[in-house]
Amino acid sequence: MNSQTKVTAMIPAHNIERAVRWYEEKLGFRPARQEEYGATYEFNGVSAFLYKSDYAGTAEHTLLSFDTADLAGDMKDLRGKGVEFIDYDLPDLKTEDGVADFGSVKNAWAKDSEGNILGFVEGMN
Repeated sequence: MNSQTKVTAMIPAHNIERAVRWYEEKLGFRPARQEEYGATYEFNGVSAFLYKSDYAGTAEHTLLSFDTADLAGDMKDLRGKGVEFIDYDLPDLKTEDGVADFGSVKNAWAKDSEGNILGFVEGMN
């Protein structure tokens, strides 16, 4: 193996059809391929495979993170589509109105239809 090996992120789902609808309706992403057993997404060089799993939503960490040039605008748009952002009040992580402010970098998190935590980050690039 080497650094040129293709890598695929795995997204567990209790209900594949519901998850595919959520990713399209809320985030605007359509699968590059969809089969009975899952759906493949292509994100600017990163592949992600949505698959059936009874363990969807059990991870307590960010599963995927999406870069954005306008976090506030994207959050407003997503809230308009019913997406709820997570507020954290931890010793090393506090959010205000769903946003963690790290100076030039700002983060927000929300759960997809399956309970997986997704991140949205502005200022990393």
